[in-house]
Amino acid sequence: MSNVSPTPSCYKHIPTQPIFISISGLIGAGKSTLATSIGKLLGIPCYYEPVETNVYLEDFYTDMKKYGFAMQVYLFNKRFSQHQTIIWSGKSAIQDRSIYEDAIFAKVLMKQGNMTERDYQTYLDLFRNMSNFMRHPNLLVHLDVTPEEALDRINKRSRGCESGIPIEYLRELYKEYNQFIEDISKRIPVIKVKWDQFRSADEVATYVLTEFKKVKRIVEVDFQTQIQDIDEQNGDGNWFF
Repeated sequence: MSNVSPTPSCYKHIPTQPIFISISGLIGAGKSTLATSIGKLLGIPCYYEPVETNVYLEDFYTDMKKYGFAMQVYLFNKRFSQHQTIIWSGKSAIQDRSIYEDAIFAKVLMKQGNMTERDYQTYLDLFRNMSNFMRHPNLLVHLDVTPEEALDRINKRSRGCESGIPIEYLRELYKEYNQFIEDISKRIPVIKVKWDQFRSADEVATYVLTEFKKVKRIVEVDFQTQIQDIDEQNGDGNWFF
């Protein structure tokens, strides 16, 4: 699913080459919200997680051990199709969860006894084989949100099937995400955004696009640190070199 909003006049500087941005982060981190804001600022499509059409989601949260492998294969297939659609379109796009994150969830399921070692290795083989056909995004934006804050946001959005997500699951995911960011930053530029405290999605999106002009691997945006006025740094509104 995608959504395109008109581009405000101050953000008309779209790159001549297509730009592919992926958003990563825990469940409840705010990926879809940020993706929507970035898409609106740049006037490019957003591709969202298939939450409403996920035929395994409710069963998975009811019995992770029974449905863990099927859930991961289902999501990987959907994400691969979405990833390739973005690439084949030849146009700029935002994706609200990268395909590379699926392996994090599979690993945590295996570590917590909700996926067998055999199924996990089968999943990894599938991922490695199919990843040969995938082009990396131009940028990964990682939303760094604590497990406790993520759980609070999950509860506030009140999706029935998510009501029983254990904090231990989120904490284990958080640990694996930290390693994931270190690893993927060797191949894809990463902007890491601390988003535990409230900031509007439009404000975060603006900071992210500002940092994208100068990003070199991992850049951390911490809102407790004073950030120089954006207009002084980027008066021309051009986010791209």
